[in-house]
Amino acid sequence: MADPTGLKAWDRLVVGPPRLEKSRLRVAYTIERGGESHTRDLTFKWANPVLDPATDAHLAALIGVQVALNYGLFCDELVLHGPFDAVDRAFLTEMAHNTATEIWVNKLLKPNPFLVPGALDLPETADPSAFCAPLVFPDAVEGELPEPAFGEGTAVLSSGGKDSLLTLGICEELGLSPHSLFANESGRHWFTAVNAWRHLERTRPERTARVWVDCDRMYSFALRHLPFVREDFAELRADDYPIRLWTVAVFLFGTLPMLRARGSGLLLIGDEWDSTQRGIHDGIAHYCGYYDQSRFFDERLTAFFHKRGWRVTQCSLLRPLSELLIEDVLSARYPELFALQVSCHAASVKGERALPCGRCEKCRRIVGMLTALDRDPSVIGYTPEMADRCLSSLAERGAKQEEDGQHLAALLVAKGKVPADSPFAATAQRHPGTSRLRFDPERSPPTATPASLRGPVWRIFLEHATGSLVQRGEAWVSIDPLAQDWLTTPHAHEHARALNPAEAWPEGHPVHRLGELTWPQAGRRLREVDVALLPVGAIEQHGPHLPLDIDAWDAAYQCEQVAAACTDPKPLVLPLIPYGVSYHHDDFPGTLSISPKTLSQLVYEVGMAAAAQGIKKLVIVNGHGGNAPALHFAAQLINRDAHIFTMVDTGETSDAEIGALLETGGDAHAGEYETSTALATRPHLVFLEHARAELPRFDSRYLDFDSDSAVDWYVRTARISESGTLGDPTLASAEKGRAIWKLTIDNLVELVEHLKATPLGELHPHPRGGDV
Repeated sequence: MADPTGLKAWDRLVVGPPRLEKSRLRVAYTIERGGESHTRDLTFKWANPVLDPATDAHLAALIGVQVALNYGLFCDELVLHGPFDAVDRAFLTEMAHNTATEIWVNKLLKPNPFLVPGALDLPETADPSAFCAPLVFPDAVEGELPEPAFGEGTAVLSSGGKDSLLTLGICEELGLSPHSLFANESGRHWFTAVNAWRHLERTRPERTARVWVDCDRMYSFALRHLPFVREDFAELRADDYPIRLWTVAVFLFGTLPMLRARGSGLLLIGDEWDSTQRGIHDGIAHYCGYYDQSRFFDERLTAFFHKRGWRVTQCSLLRPLSELLIEDVLSARYPELFALQVSCHAASVKGERALPCGRCEKCRRIVGMLTALDRDPSVIGYTPEMADRCLSSLAERGAKQEEDGQHLAALLVAKGKVPADSPFAATAQRHPGTSRLRFDPERSPPTATPASLRGPVWRIFLEHATGSLVQRGEAWVSIDPLAQDWLTTPHAHEHARALNPAEAWPEGHPVHRLGELTWPQAGRRLREVDVALLPVGAIEQHGPHLPLDIDAWDAAYQCEQVAAACTDPKPLVLPLIPYGVSYHHDDFPGTLSISPKTLSQLVYEVGMAAAAQGIKKLVIVNGHGGNAPALHFAAQLINRDAHIFTMVDTGETSDAEIGALLETGGDAHAGEYETSTALATRPHLVFLEHARAELPRFDSRYLDFDSDSAVDWYVRTARISESGTLGDPTLASAEKGRAIWKLTIDNLVELVEHLKATPLGELHPHPRGGDV
């Protein structure tokens, strides 16, 4: 079948099976197209024997397939060889689809100098994951695989950059005896690690190890077989990669054998203040930023590791810090490690030392920060001439960061290091948060690191920062992070280290459904998550073409899909309350209504019981508009009496976007909207041959459902509609229904993830102000 987008360059990409030795792993990558095939080996080589060829085929297969997850958009089939079980298959499929979406938005829709102009014809609106090739697992296994044992020690994913060096310094100061695990690409990328690797191998040999991987060459191999990538891609200078966006995982999985051999279970990543957040680009929900450098990535990898039974926790200690503050702490507190820093990806080696190029964007940013901090750039290899050139270039071309870059400009202007009339100086604006710890529920949640490390690590930071801020609504407010409740709140995965066997669940068990858990399993889940979804519906007529349980089924379905799409730990879904306030439909057979008093009392008591079990954030998902007054009354009482966050969503998180998908104005009941969503999920229960349009007309704009001036008013449906329909179901389609479901689910997932990451005390409005 012809591919109108121009994306499908290959028939299939075949990976593996892995060929492993004690210190080397080779995995064949074969591109097949039109009867031709091209093969290249991806190679991992460890400095010490860390694999057992007799027992490590599973671990080796997971390590070897990570590069392939970048190419789901570009082939018709992605064939992954290896003994992958259900946990692996679900994870690899999810990450392939997520990466396809990120590449679609960030590499294909946005300007990309590596692409041949006009070579691709992508649809303006699409679900990119639908273009991802199916993943085929020829060697899939069922049942549990033997799991490698990991210890309780600490390791740092090391690169020679300032972030991993600072992480190492902190861990050493705290007496954690950290292992520095280097995972580097072939070629020039290794130059960034040379200084740190040589020094640490010499001074800390028992705690330093590395794996070498030629993934750079594999990426180039793939690019040469993508016709929409420019043939001269290797000659272009750019700060971004041409296509790939699943890169950090290649190194992370490569470190696992070393992590196991050294008895470590805490893997620290040197990632700073996170610019990544969920957003929408041309109607496509994705992560705005680099997913594989985000705390979402840390949480997803940790969830996978724990689900595998590996007890590996991946996180960063540096999320509250800006790049400027990281440079400040490293250079002031750990001068031995600071002297090893190389943050330039165009570095060169002269003798025993790697030196920065002094010309790239990273170099001018590093020199700018060190100059603003009154530190000497020559300590890390910048000559006076290079430093002057970097400052001149910075003055003309600026820095990538927004607020932090503006703050840097203000510091340099104040010191007279950047001309006041330069383009960079024009952006100068003080942002004191750049020099403070920043805690934000999306970008740097305080519970993102293990509780045992928070106090000691933050105390170190506070010796250099000028204070701490927490985001409350729109405002940043000064706080003492050491005096907050979340100082000791457990990390989401800390509980998993000492499970009672009765708390475990079989593979594939849907752990988000409270009603299907045993009481020990429920106890574990209630320790892991404090967010619950309560679906509330109705049993009432929906015209002659839709079933009576539409509102109840839809509320339960939405909660189920939202929970399944959330990162671990997933929110709990409480059992459905199927009956609602439907007296206005009583003239039609089959409607079963309860009173507003009964519904509100029932929801109130369920909410209070959930709060007593440890739920602190209750999302009531309402499938029937007529329930809203009773549910809001119940939510108010729960909030008043249990002091928990309680909200009602009757579609408000998505109404505006859904309206743009509908052709019908005043679509109120059993019309285009509900018929479309039913066609998308339960088409066998939709009888379109009986559907008819009924759109009542009103003399007053205050009564018209489609009017901006409409008020809430109440009437028996039979008085304004003979069939019980208020809308036009003949305009419905399964395609519209799928689009509606995607919007409602994605938007509620975003809200729930925000609630998960936000301490209860930060969800309520606070007075504006604070020292920002």
